[in-house]
Amino acid sequence: MATSRTDRETVLVEVDDVGVATLTLNRPDALNSFTPQMDQEFHEVMWELDADEAVRVIVVTGAGRAFCGGMDLSAGAEAVFGEQAHEAHDAQFGIDSDRIAERTSFWRMRTPVIAAINGAAVGAGLTIAMLFDVRFVAEDAKLGFVFTRRGIIPDANATWLVSRLVGVGRALDLLMSGRMFRGSDAVRYGLAQESVPTADVLTTAQAYARDLAINASPAAVAATKAMTNRFLEHTDRETAFALETKLIWWSGEQPDAMEGVMSFMEKRPPKWQASKHAEFPTPVWPDRR
Repeated sequence: MATSRTDRETVLVEVDDVGVATLTLNRPDALNSFTPQMDQEFHEVMWELDADEAVRVIVVTGAGRAFCGGMDLSAGAEAVFGEQAHEAHDAQFGIDSDRIAERTSFWRMRTPVIAAINGAAVGAGLTIAMLFDVRFVAEDAKLGFVFTRRGIIPDANATWLVSRLVGVGRALDLLMSGRMFRGSDAVRYGLAQESVPTADVLTTAQAYARDLAINASPAAVAATKAMTNRFLEHTDRETAFALETKLIWWSGEQPDAMEGVMSFMEKRPPKWQASKHAEFPTPVWPDRR
């Protein structure tokens, strides 16, 4: 049974009986486009869910017919890029790029994040989904990195990440042109894992999330996610191998290692004990100061 938690005006949350949190962007009349308020509420709730030990997986979707229409431009470019917008941004973050990055660094979360892209995802509405771990998308959803067509460059780490997902040639095609494409194309390109009919997107993502929440150790998932993302920026293969080996021995000493074997042998659901916030034996992330 799902229960409603941590709701905000523009973001709704339900957490089910196995710890799958479904976060819904809730401005359906505006295609769930980001206002400063929704941007703030979304990031607050995401990090609250990550901090919650009972939440094992986060699924993000949109209310109504869209996933996210990007930034709300209804007030005009001045409201988004003008002097007052810059002043508000600086008041919140200053010029500290590390602080800005940490707020959106969902890859540093201990909780896996699944995108259920149930409809249109354009601009920031698509780049935010690229920061998640797994993406399910409606076959006919309209997607696009439309930034250059608005006179700006892609945001949310997209110029670093998209080429690693799809290759440099395809990334330049999509990011430079800002052209639209379909959900089924996103899978073909390598931007998403699976495309399904619109009506099935959320249930497919939630079923995947429930399997992950029940059958995979939260601590092992957190470590696997951390290492995979860490090694995207690690150039020394042997050093990466050494770090991985330390984590393998560490995971083998956790109670979940024995539980994983016993539950398999006894043909029963596992009862995981190790925390997703368990302290790793070696720094996963380099000191960025």
